[in-house]
Amino acid sequence: MIHTDHKTLEFITANLNADTDKLLLNARKYPEIDIPFVVDQIRCRKILKNKLPEWSSKENVIVPSRISTEQCSSELTASYKASLFKGGILCDLTGGMGVDSYYFSLKAGKLFYVERFEDYCKAAKHNFKILGADNIEVVNADSRDFISEIPEIDCFYIDPARRSDTNKRIFAIDECEPDVLSMKDKLFAKASSVILKISPMADISFTLSLLPEITEIHCVSVKNECKELLFILEKERKADDVKVKCINFDTNGNMQSFSYILNEEQSLRISYSDKIMRYLYEPNSSIMKAGAFKSVAEFFHLKKLGINTHLYTSDTLIENFPGRVFEVETTTEFSSSLFKRLKKEIPKANITTRNFPLSVEEFRKKSSVKEGGDIYLFATTLGNDLRLIIKCHKP
Repeated sequence: MIHTDHKTLEFITANLNADTDKLLLNARKYPEIDIPFVVDQIRCRKILKNKLPEWSSKENVIVPSRISTEQCSSELTASYKASLFKGGILCDLTGGMGVDSYYFSLKAGKLFYVERFEDYCKAAKHNFKILGADNIEVVNADSRDFISEIPEIDCFYIDPARRSDTNKRIFAIDECEPDVLSMKDKLFAKASSVILKISPMADISFTLSLLPEITEIHCVSVKNECKELLFILEKERKADDVKVKCINFDTNGNMQSFSYILNEEQSLRISYSDKIMRYLYEPNSSIMKAGAFKSVAEFFHLKKLGINTHLYTSDTLIENFPGRVFEVETTTEFSSSLFKRLKKEIPKANITTRNFPLSVEEFRKKSSVKEGGDIYLFATTLGNDLRLIIKCHKP
């Protein structure tokens, strides 16, 4: 049960740094306070501190459940999503904790937050008031029913649930709830566009085959970990070309961006290298997820190491490359006897394997090279099937 009374909120604020285990043990001392609820709030605040600093800075923000803090968007990704909306009226059909709704509301004239769970709605209404988001209307309803009631709007936002009734993780859009495929006609009867968020584990090609209305794909990573796949669907699709945007926020919150056209990637002809040149490039996780393997080589004038080896090389340093860049020290043809040399010569290194028969863990076990240091080892394969160990450092 959600508590937003003054006494409970005051107690949470006063005990933000308290030992939560002791609070639970001493719960009888506070008969007028729901201590398990308070403890959950205190523990969730610690998660919010890094994930949602703006929300965390507000004294009386309430979290509807612990799982909601784990599953909600971060401030970085929610703000990026909001930048995709051009204004007008938006309806968030999967309100949840309300993070995406709030950041969309900063761009929208009016926003409908729709959520079927009453406690989530109560927490959202409370939080939106604290955050000053007075253009959000909270609707406690099943999104499938609300679609027929809502007036015409500009855009729907949907983040379908990605767990089955047995709590098993699911990734395919046709297995998520609510079922976007069955709702599609009803959505386009009320709005001209839809912003759809799905699991970063989902197959992009399969999703495209199910939703021909997709005009844009956004692969969003934070600290080189792919967090979200966003699809923009348009009722009146104007072109066959699908634009793909690869976004990565680094450790400082700075944004790397790379864009390409999907069908151009498929038709590109690029050069492959038969040797490792002075610099080695590893694309960030968003580019890897989007499959921009040829487009990134074409745009930055790089040579790819092989069709299935998604590393690149050049003799000239590309400083704005969207990923990691290394200066090559040595290149050695791989053989099993090399492991003994590595153990003696390089006791510590950061290891990456790309299109190589051994995983990082297997390579480390066989070589006894410990993790860390300033040396980077890439175990990979050239297009001529030559297996190499590349020793390098950051320039």
